[in-house]
Amino acid sequence: MLSKKTKYAINALVYLARESKDGKPVQISRIAESEHIPRKFLEAILLELRHAGMLNSRKGKTGGYYLQLSTDEINIANVMRLFDGPIALLPCVAYKYYERCEECRDEETCGIRAVFSEVRSETVQMLKGATLSEIIKRSEGLKKEASLQKKGIKKK
Repeated sequence: MLSKKTKYAINALVYLARESKDGKPVQISRIAESEHIPRKFLEAILLELRHAGMLNSRKGKTGGYYLQLSTDEINIANVMRLFDGPIALLPCVAYKYYERCEECRDEETCGIRAVFSEVRSETVQMLKGATLSEIIKRSEGLKKEASLQKKGIKKK
């Protein structure tokens, strides 16, 4: 499961992708209120995202945070790795956090490793495809679909 920190980071990034038009900074208080994220917790999250190069900030009265990268360049895999570490379910198949399993006798012929390697590869591929722009696009599509269904129910 995703940590609360990762979920909040994703929510904040999606909010910034929607609200930060033309690189205009969005104040932390606006994000915290809209996304129901404790402000102090959000400050720490946004700082980590800034250090990772996903966000930038501007100080002052009109300051706040804005996306440093495009919505097509920020994906869920990178956010998850930043806050939760490896995506792999076993350390022996982790991409950036590889560790040999203590109980493993032969990695090359381990069927368990082969299965979980496939799971990791498919999962990472899907998460890399889940960019901010894709998430927003899906959300808008789901809203349209829900709206049409409501209209269809009302007509009956």
